Amino acid sequence: MAYGFDTLQIHAGARPDPATGARQTPIYQTTAYVFRDADHAAALFNLQEVGYIYSRLTNPTVSVLQERVATLEGGAGAVCCSSGHAAQIMALFPLMSPGCNVVVSTRLYGGSITQFSHTIKRFGWSAKFVDFDNLAAIEAAIDPGTRAIFCETIANPGGYITDLDAVAAIADKAGLPLIVDNTSATPYLCRPIEHGATLVVHSMTKFLTGNGTVTGGVVVDSGKFDWSASGKFPSLSNPEPAYHGLKFHETFGPLAFTFHGIAIGLRDLGMTLNPQAAHYTLMGIETLSLRMARHVENAVRVATWLESHPAVAAVTYAGLPSSPWHDRMARICPKGAGSLFTITLKGGYDACLRLVDNLELFSHVANLGDTRSLVIHSASTTHRQLTPEQQSAAGAAPNVVRFSIGIEDAEDIIADLEQALAKIGG
Repeated sequence: MAYGFDTLQIHAGARPDPATGARQTPIYQTTAYVFRDADHAAALFNLQEVGYIYSRLTNPTVSVLQERVATLEGGAGAVCCSSGHAAQIMALFPLMSPGCNVVVSTRLYGGSITQFSHTIKRFGWSAKFVDFDNLAAIEAAIDPGTRAIFCETIANPGGYITDLDAVAAIADKAGLPLIVDNTSATPYLCRPIEHGATLVVHSMTKFLTGNGTVTGGVVVDSGKFDWSASGKFPSLSNPEPAYHGLKFHETFGPLAFTFHGIAIGLRDLGMTLNPQAAHYTLMGIETLSLRMARHVENAVRVATWLESHPAVAAVTYAGLPSSPWHDRMARICPKGAGSLFTITLKGGYDACLRLVDNLELFSHVANLGDTRSLVIHSASTTHRQLTPEQQSAAGAAPNVVRFSIGIEDAEDIIADLEQALAKIGG
């Protein structure tokens, strides 16, 4: 039976605990698992049998979460890890080798821009930043060393919506996987695999968990990419020495990337999600659709009010009819543009800081996707390490403030903004 989203967000991947009958997925707080016998242990280590060995690799609580997110995204499998940043490295790890590059959007979270600009160079990888509204520029940036294309569905901080269908067509023509960060949209608002994405990554810290309690990341594999077609992805297509010449794609087919992520990625990088964090995220996902619908409803009301405020020069929210991405929203995110957007203040940098300092209901934090309304001045915090040109390209110029609109009463959110804007001067 094909269940709907609201049912799957509660039930996918979960069964009553066979030992106790517990209805909620237990927190399996254990390091290791007892093997039935020596043959069972050998089969697990040879990847001939699926099971539990050691919680750096697999854990029953985490396994339920992996299956649930994969199901909601329409993927073949998923690998959970310790954070969204870890998920991005996990996604690239099987694809890249020294000298290879990834073509990425200029409209990314500041930490992701730093990760791609600087950190991945330590692996011998590089990134080419391109405005993803310029499709010709994306094609021109692809060269023989390119191994992936990376973007966000709804970009942080500016709420820009990527034309996933157009970018996926370019990736498909070049024989490259498209990796989409779906953190801001969640599978409730957009399922990138249906728009041609190969891999989907999330910072589960944000909307999936939704309560600001834990960090976590996940990589969802569509199961649709032919890793053996081009010879560009030897980690997945060629014999793996650590497993006596096993070929992941040949052996595991649509689950090749998922098995590699566990058997190689988690084994050697060790960016493991702990079972308690998985439990909190599972509980959060149970109300994902309810929260996202309220996030969107509130964001539309707040953004509409802000757009008419005399202190505000611009609002970036794609849910507004005035947005250049409004028509794209209807195709990519038909249920709404999420809760993330920015405003440009006429008073500039100083006015932004005064606004942040005078808000009372909003929490000033380096996070998004909480049930609470959140605010931050990106240029002085999350995007501080970037050049002014990079800040502007990412939608985080010095005169811009980012909001993540929560699920409180919209009237209370607007009232808090009204009193704070009255105090900024200019």
